[in-house]
Amino acid sequence: MADFISGFWGPYIAVITLASVIGCAVFLKAMSIRRLAPGEKAATTGHVWDEDLAEYNNPLPRWWAWLFYLTVIFALGYLAYYPGLGVFNGMGNWSSRGQYEEEMARAEATYGPIFNKYLQEDLKAVAADPEARQMGQRLFLTYCSQCHGSDARGARGFPDLTDNDWLYGGDPQTIKTTITEGRNGVMPPMIAAVGGEQGAKEVANYVLSLSGRPHDATLAAAGKEKFTTVCAACHGPDGKGNQAIGAPNLTDNVWLYGGSEAAIIETITKGRSGLMPAQKDKLSEAKIHLLAAYVYGLSKH
Repeated sequence: MADFISGFWGPYIAVITLASVIGCAVFLKAMSIRRLAPGEKAATTGHVWDEDLAEYNNPLPRWWAWLFYLTVIFALGYLAYYPGLGVFNGMGNWSSRGQYEEEMARAEATYGPIFNKYLQEDLKAVAADPEARQMGQRLFLTYCSQCHGSDARGARGFPDLTDNDWLYGGDPQTIKTTITEGRNGVMPPMIAAVGGEQGAKEVANYVLSLSGRPHDATLAAAGKEKFTTVCAACHGPDGKGNQAIGAPNLTDNVWLYGGSEAAIIETITKGRSGLMPAQKDKLSEAKIHLLAAYVYGLSKH
């Protein structure tokens, strides 16, 4: 990376850019200076297609050439005012970061007081406020719907936020913590711990039995001891999970990665890794408060 931030690259980019723009003007001039004398017939370039379709070496029409000259002039003016020549910031001192920060400052001045008004209220009260819910929904659609869906019903690997089943807990403060700090749920591969493919099949059938799904009773009986030895440390001896570490409840028939025998065997064999990114560096505390209130209200309405 050091090669790309050395002092060489700024002048190099500036020279290449200016040479390209000026070169266009020079090439255009070279193609426009020769005019045909009265009665003189234009020569061809020697390129012929379809037996008689020839390419003539005529100069460009003046109106067309001037359009090209105008683009060259515009390009030089643009490069003088805006950054485009290596490390030269342009006479206008414009930057995309500066524009973004300016727009964010204007938005904060306009909407900040509205967000802060709700920040002073209890999260449950905010969740019950129709106007606050509309604001929270817009935040959700902007920042959360890419994973959880616009209806918040999730998808494979992304939790449904409307069903009142929570990996880490569904109380207001826990939801706010989840949004603020993010979550990193990891289940390591357990294929060796359960005794290979046959052991994974036995444990999978026992897990199916916990939620009352169709299963092989013989395999489930053999998998119960393995579950108690290997899986109970996280999911509990009764399979009801542990919200402190995000271990799912295996008895409620709610499945994040699928509840078929094949899907459960895949989970046991390969493990799972789910990441919910922290939003504290992207959203203000007031916006997180509104967003948490909206998510809390999804399972209450």
